[in-house]
Amino acid sequence: MAWATPSRVTLIAKTLHNSCRQPGAPVRIVVTGSECTGKTTLAHTLARYLGCPWSPEAAREYLARKRSALTAADVEPIARQQIAEEDRALDQADRLMVLDTDLVSTLVYARYYYGECPQWIAQAARTRSGNLYLLCDIDLPWVADGPQRDRASPAARSAIHALFVTTLNQAGLSWRLVRGQGKQRTQQALAVVRQHLVENGGVDNEIPAE
Repeated sequence: MAWATPSRVTLIAKTLHNSCRQPGAPVRIVVTGSECTGKTTLAHTLARYLGCPWSPEAAREYLARKRSALTAADVEPIARQQIAEEDRALDQADRLMVLDTDLVSTLVYARYYYGECPQWIAQAARTRSGNLYLLCDIDLPWVADGPQRDRASPAARSAIHALFVTTLNQAGLSWRLVRGQGKQRTQQALAVVRQHLVENGGVDNEIPAE
């Protein structure tokens, strides 16, 4: 599934100039994946080990306020909140930052559950894309995570995971699958981040041993 290229980008999308692909910008490590895969736990743990700021998952915070299942009408408010959360973390970042999902996640979920995604979100997902995506495997036990979506299920989790793989590949984004439970998952993620920094001119000794 390739990125959509809108004929007209909204003002919001035009102002999204803080892509960390710009020279000198902090490296964006994005923890992403389908539901119930330990994204938030891993993102928070990585940020602690790396000693860098992190941005929380906007959809989770939005849902906590709404307290009912998400619908297509919630996609754009969630995307705007996601942008705001990322920019707050970016303002505090030096060399690294960790994101608990980003607009790629918004894009994938919108297309899976509602069949489409606003074009400005697809465009912003491309211009704000991360430097490295850690795709959490679906090897953790399924636990219903509140009333996020009426159709959330283990089967949906598998289908969304496959859609993430397709989307990341077709967009040409750098990503690695992270699997295992607890400490094993963290160690694997740290090793992937270290390898990415070494291969891309970063400094691997900034990452402490787990």
